[in-house]
Amino acid sequence: MKGCRGIENPAFVASSPDTPRRLCASPSNVEVSVLSTNTRREDSQPQEPQDPQKSPEPPLSSVTPAGSQERPRPESLSEFEEGPCGWGTFQPQCLQRCNTPQGFLFHYCLLALTQDTCLTPKNRTSCTTSSSSLFNYLYVFILGQLLLGVGGTPLYTLGTAFIDDSVPTHKSSLYIGIGYSMSVLGPAVGYVLGGQLLTLYIDVDLGQSTDITEDDPRWLGAWWIGFLMSWFLAWSLIIPFSCFPKHLPGTAEIQDGKTSQAHQSNSLQNTDGNFGQSFKDFPAALKNLMRNTVFMCLVLSTCSEALVTTGFATFLPKFIENQFGLSSSSAATLGGAVLVPGAALGQILGGVLVSKFKMTCKNIMKFALLTSVIALTLSFVFLYANCENEPFAGVSESYNRTGELGNLTAPCNANCHCLRSYYYPLCGGDGVQYFSPCYAGCTNSVSKRHPKVYYNCSCIERKIELTPTPSGFAFEAKAGKCPTRCANLPIFLVIFFATIVFTFMAGTPITVSILRCVNHKQRSLALGIQCMLLRILGTIPGPIIFGITIDSTCILWDINECGIKGACWIYNNIRMAHMLVAISVTCKVITIFFIGFAIFLYKPPPSGTDVPFLDQNTVVTTVPLECDLKKIGNED
Repeated sequence: MKGCRGIENPAFVASSPDTPRRLCASPSNVEVSVLSTNTRREDSQPQEPQDPQKSPEPPLSSVTPAGSQERPRPESLSEFEEGPCGWGTFQPQCLQRCNTPQGFLFHYCLLALTQDTCLTPKNRTSCTTSSSSLFNYLYVFILGQLLLGVGGTPLYTLGTAFIDDSVPTHKSSLYIGIGYSMSVLGPAVGYVLGGQLLTLYIDVDLGQSTDITEDDPRWLGAWWIGFLMSWFLAWSLIIPFSCFPKHLPGTAEIQDGKTSQAHQSNSLQNTDGNFGQSFKDFPAALKNLMRNTVFMCLVLSTCSEALVTTGFATFLPKFIENQFGLSSSSAATLGGAVLVPGAALGQILGGVLVSKFKMTCKNIMKFALLTSVIALTLSFVFLYANCENEPFAGVSESYNRTGELGNLTAPCNANCHCLRSYYYPLCGGDGVQYFSPCYAGCTNSVSKRHPKVYYNCSCIERKIELTPTPSGFAFEAKAGKCPTRCANLPIFLVIFFATIVFTFMAGTPITVSILRCVNHKQRSLALGIQCMLLRILGTIPGPIIFGITIDSTCILWDINECGIKGACWIYNNIRMAHMLVAISVTCKVITIFFIGFAIFLYKPPPSGTDVPFLDQNTVVTTVPLECDLKKIGNED
């Protein structure tokens, strides 16, 4: 409640005898009549009795639903039963310090951090002429992902609703933003941890006894250790999570001060007070949410954003690697340095600004619309920060004016019988990149130097004076890609970082808007539906669409010794940039459309209604009542 103007509730439910409620300090006159197609009260609705000397459930003759001959019996307050921290009767005093919204948020962040941590960089694999006998183990990984979804989703549905219950309305976005930012940092930890684990050979028992090194495409890192570590951390956090009560102390008082902002629509159905107690209510609840047009528009906007963000999270390192001529590890490091801090900062900033200015549901959606428009404008960075392909022998540059473009084989390497499936880039002294030492026609090398150097290369034109090696030979090429001559990388990173920040600044506000625009008791279900649709329409097809689009820009494919096409080695940089802009702009336009449509459709509850969790289609007027705090205090 927002003051001591008197009772502000349109329907009065008797307080539970063992759960005293805070009443107003001064009497007032309030008139209440409820006009609704179906009278219903939320279990969470607070009640203030007119006469404390009477029974806990006094008659409510002042409240008469239109068209109703008999008022339904009110439900006792049971939803916000608060409790201590512990397990059953075991409630140690030391745990009560954690029995606060801040304590729950801390454990929420830790568990969120362990979730996308399971991601590790991909190992490089070599071509094989026969199908692997381990293919059936793929189903084990699929089962693991299903279990991960079952166990991880409640954190972002029930956990988010729990936070929203436990803090005031204007602070909810701040807490949710902090929690969601930790889920963004999870992949960063995964990449860093995975990168370190990949320096170990997959069979750790072999140690250093194996002949292949990390530079060899046949190297397989110990990726599986990361899954074991994540499993251990996740299970360790189950113990502290299990000690939290159904509701934190002070939740009931906080709920008294909240007002409903649920979208009002004649198409939504009202339900009775016991709705949701049985599984048979699920179809009706699902139908009720699906008919909430504002909710559906917000969910579709998040699906569009998820499609583009997951696509970039997967392929941004590949874009940086090809556009700016960096190594895979350097590109992954830069990509993570831009994506992860930008996303985390955006989530937190969105929550902080919504909390600081105490935005209403409609203003929150307007804020999300503004940040999305800014992100759309910045998305065109790909058009101005791309680079031409560096000279590549057999692809964009001829072998000393011999051979044909599009064919790696030329007279200078025809007798080498090179494998196209073995990609080991080499930078020649002539500034041209070669597919491998074999295709460069190199016959000798010095492996003790880093990077490894090659000489006696028949395909490399000697335009410069050769540099002598410690062995007394002159090398003509060195391992690795040629350094890029493009200077657009810093500009790209700065602008793309800003794009990520504004993109994720809309994430927390959209989640808060979803919590506000639906019925209070359907928030967890609404978040569950959002998570399901977000994955079906966003995170699953996102990498697939990005992968197909990027593959369409390939100009040199891996063809193994079996004649089977594998991965792409070289892309058309300019076309890749244009295709990514097309996808980004399309998704951003869809996002802006649905957020704008949600703002247009949104109808808040009747103005001046300071009542928490009103039923849809409820009209409020007033009847005289009194609030006598002194009598209640004497009775207690």
